[in-house]
Amino acid sequence: MDQVVVPASATASPAGPMESPAQAPAPRGFTGKIGLAQFGLFGALLTPVLVTMALRIAQVDPANKTSSLSLVLGVGAFCALIANPLVGRLSDRTTSRFGRRRPWLIGGVIGGTTGLTLVAFVPSVPVILLGWALAQISFNASLATLQATVPDQVPHAQRGKVSGVLGVALTLAIVVSAMLASQIPSARVQFLAPAALAILFVGYFALTLPDKRLATKPGRLSLKEFAGSFWTNPVEHRDFGWAWLSKFMVMFGMVAPSSYLAYYLMSDFGVSTTEVAGKLALLIVVGYLCNAASAAVSGFLSDKAGVRKPFVMGSSLVIMAGLALLAVAPSFPMVLLSQVIIGLGGGMFYAVDMALVTEVLPSEETAAKDLGVMNIANALPQTLAPAIAPFLLAAGGGDNYTLFFGFAAAVTLIGTLSVTRIKNTR
Repeated sequence: MDQVVVPASATASPAGPMESPAQAPAPRGFTGKIGLAQFGLFGALLTPVLVTMALRIAQVDPANKTSSLSLVLGVGAFCALIANPLVGRLSDRTTSRFGRRRPWLIGGVIGGTTGLTLVAFVPSVPVILLGWALAQISFNASLATLQATVPDQVPHAQRGKVSGVLGVALTLAIVVSAMLASQIPSARVQFLAPAALAILFVGYFALTLPDKRLATKPGRLSLKEFAGSFWTNPVEHRDFGWAWLSKFMVMFGMVAPSSYLAYYLMSDFGVSTTEVAGKLALLIVVGYLCNAASAAVSGFLSDKAGVRKPFVMGSSLVIMAGLALLAVAPSFPMVLLSQVIIGLGGGMFYAVDMALVTEVLPSEETAAKDLGVMNIANALPQTLAPAIAPFLLAAGGGDNYTLFFGFAAAVTLIGTLSVTRIKNTR
């Protein structure tokens, strides 16, 4: 039976036809509110990946910090990989009187904050692992439903603009959180301050969202449908498949080095443990300010030009160039320059790729589920990179960051080529 969607405030009685999400204008203030929600959510989710988790692990288990960090990040990313598409499918089927998206948005940030509290307060690698797994599952529940509100609420012609705002918000979240982490001496506050912002902004977005709910209860979720939560057939939906592969490859290139920059600075450039947080914050702030500047204009230009693919391909090539420079950087200023280049490319990619993805979705009715499958391309590199990193870094006597970053650049090139195979959007 087809699922009829009605406003969350309506009764469960059958409703008349609604405007298509591709035609109805976005709700007033939606773009700003979702930008704030993105800012809060990614500040809480990515600050540990980029800054505080490496420092926390080094504090708790200094003798085995590289392997322990890889384990914690890898397990957490695997949990994100499972949670994102599964919650997306469940959100599409949710019949709560509070709407399809709102319960998952609010529950996710509460669960994520609980997980970060465990990480911040318990000096044990197993407990940190448990807390980070809970945080990844919960925050990705919020992420899956947050992104699904774009095809729910925004017409196609405005999605580049909204995608650009989301890209800027993501960037600013990382910059602000990195600056706070470098200025706050308390490890506990470093984890909990971004989480508090997530609760504030995601909660505000969720409570003011004109959410919709299903007027008819869907049938029981079969085992086949459950398995389908993690799969969208790339043969039947070729453009979606190529977009997934492109995102996976480019995201691998971007996330692979990020969690190891602190160790790279200490190993190759002799940065002390007391100085590394400040140096790392500088790299992140400069790189992501470039990211924000690029994202701010790229989504608008993509809407104006009416094309997505050239922007996604160009951004991927810029990211690849930055990774290549990072692989051979002879000094800290060259590392800083590499982050500028990666930031410019990453901003354009984040701003336009989301708009491209929403245009190759198999169905608007299963948007959260399909975006969840697409978000596997975000999460899977975070699992694979820590698994691959120890082998590449160990080559040639250990700490082989040139090979590791060069491999990331090569993978990004494959992602660039994959975009050319997308046919039904420009």
